Amino acid sequence: MTHWVKVAPLNEIPALGARIVRSKGIEIGVFRLEDDRIFAINNQCPHKGGPLSEGIVYGDKIACPMHSWKISLIDGKAEEPDVGQTACFNTKVENGFVYLELKDPELKDLEL
Repeated sequence: MTHWVKVAPLNEIPALGARIVRSKGIEIGVFRLEDDRIFAINNQCPHKGGPLSEGIVYGDKIACPMHSWKISLIDGKAEEPDVGQTACFNTKVENGFVYLELKDPELKDLEL
């Protein structure tokens, strides 16, 4: 079963920035693009585990701060020639608030 969890007001996530949600031992980066679209992916780069939320957002990608791997915020895949993928999570914005869809096991020990 899944649940929508309120993360933050949209205006508290800076454009081209991120906020971290911790859930069951993983960190999820919630990213806001320049056009206010919201994406959420596992906060670890598939290359060496770099903290993606500390990277640079451009277009619909994030550049890992460790080795500049480009990761798609849409599907979590590394841009060629790099290879790898990180998990993606569903998001929505309603009444000015950002929501993240999490499964029951992911809700354990949730930190916003």
